[in-house]
Amino acid sequence: MATITNQAALSYNGVTTLSNIAVGELVEVLTATKTAADTTYTAGGVKTFVISLVNSSAAALTGLTVTDTLGSYTFSGNTLYPLTYVTGSLLYYVNGALQATPTVTATAPLTVTGVTVPAGGSAMLIYTARVNEYAPLGVEDSITNTATITGGGLTSSVTATETINASPAPQLAISKSISPTMVAENGTLTYTLTLQNRGNTAADAGDELVITDTFDPILKNLTARFNGTLWTQGVHYTYDETTGTFATVVGALTVPAATFTQDAATGVFTVDPGTSELTITGSL
Repeated sequence: MATITNQAALSYNGVTTLSNIAVGELVEVLTATKTAADTTYTAGGVKTFVISLVNSSAAALTGLTVTDTLGSYTFSGNTLYPLTYVTGSLLYYVNGALQATPTVTATAPLTVTGVTVPAGGSAMLIYTARVNEYAPLGVEDSITNTATITGGGLTSSVTATETINASPAPQLAISKSISPTMVAENGTLTYTLTLQNRGNTAADAGDELVITDTFDPILKNLTARFNGTLWTQGVHYTYDETTGTFATVVGALTVPAATFTQDAATGVFTVDPGTSELTITGSL
């Protein structure tokens, strides 16, 4: 909405008299909003966006074009797009009723043509996009995504913007190995459990990490080390030698945050996961 101001001048006998200033409001015929179903993102995640269009005029707006930046930003003189449109995901509603899909140019930026908003009515575009390798992943990073609507007799373009933020949370995975892979019946066996964190914050005591395992065959004379430091049974872990049930104590496990590096030439982010290691050794 824009403000209109206007003032007239009356001249007579060499005298000029000014009128009062008339003030009005110029109301936009088309209004647009853009929202994300979830305002946080992680690497590789799929996000849903909704573009809502409302026509307040007495005439339909036809032939509109919606252009979506997919979060574009400039890096080393190049334009990068951290979101990739999921082909075929667009849904188009008019006054709440699903319509045939308009023409979609599934490139970056994303372009949708042939959109109509009826008089006094509304239209809605819903689509999904995948977070790709150009998305910044730091704890304070974000993606700002703007849709611009043009054509259809509009005197000026209409824009709608939504910002989603990198999720400030650990993203953990666990893998397990055994050594040696061939062991005698009375031999010694070591299990190594590797924890990886691809998230932008460390996993600490407050995240209440717990590893549970049941060893078969049961291990005797068990020892456990976390990142090379010997653990104490009852303080860091519990173990039942009659059942082979092992569990870490809440708060004993931690995993550092990942680090993120953006290639200076391509703009692609690489993730170096934070890693912790738990080794459990016992005799058979």
